[in-house]
Amino acid sequence: MSNSADFPGTGSTGSAPGRRSRFRPVRVLTAGVFALAGLIFFTSFDTAKGTDIRTDASLLKLSDLIQERSHKNGQAEESNSALRGQVESLAEADDGSTRAEDEKLTGLEDAAGTRKVKGRAVTVTLNDAPPNATAKLPGYPEPQPDYLVIHQQDLQAVVNALWQGGAEGIKVMDQRLISTSAVRCVGNTLILQGRVYSPPYKIQAVGDPEKLQQALADSEAIQNYMVYVNVYGLGWKVTEDGTVTLPGYSGTVDLHYAKPVE
Repeated sequence: MSNSADFPGTGSTGSAPGRRSRFRPVRVLTAGVFALAGLIFFTSFDTAKGTDIRTDASLLKLSDLIQERSHKNGQAEESNSALRGQVESLAEADDGSTRAEDEKLTGLEDAAGTRKVKGRAVTVTLNDAPPNATAKLPGYPEPQPDYLVIHQQDLQAVVNALWQGGAEGIKVMDQRLISTSAVRCVGNTLILQGRVYSPPYKIQAVGDPEKLQQALADSEAIQNYMVYVNVYGLGWKVTEDGTVTLPGYSGTVDLHYAKPVE
């Protein structure tokens, strides 16, 4: 008797219908998961290049790059200032302009902040609080990290108050402010006209010292800041400097603006 008689309806291969190979979606899904996991592992290895991707090395490199660019920007400004001085000297030698035209040009340069300004000055110094600071007065909560650092609005409040007090010129750190200057903070650093600064921050203004200090005292934003000074120890110092000379702005005056994509 043939083997086929043992399994009716089978072919010559002797395979039972119940044992035939069938399509199994679970096996395909499992294979897909393993393939995806392998791709993720390979991508992670290729990105890390043998380094620990959980470290802050990339952030440190970015910080170094910012400091390097800030230093280069400072050198470029010094070079630009020197060249501008030479151009102005040559122009003053014989520019063919009338006295009235020269006076008009001087007025425009004063308003633009590109000329030096001399007079009595006041300096405001702001600084972060100690990292271990606690509430000095009862009824106030223990400080959060944001309570202990200088913020962009604090610097802007001082600058705005000094302008309000009639400042003829303002210098933040070692740079003269002009109408397009933007006082911006990223983290606990100040970025001003392409350069980076860390606290303490010094803001110097030429003008009537009494009016300047009164404007500081009248500012509601500074009054709010003074609460943090008294409670958590943020730095605040106002000094009269006598007669000083603020440098003229020496950076570029070109305006940069967004353009629509064509």
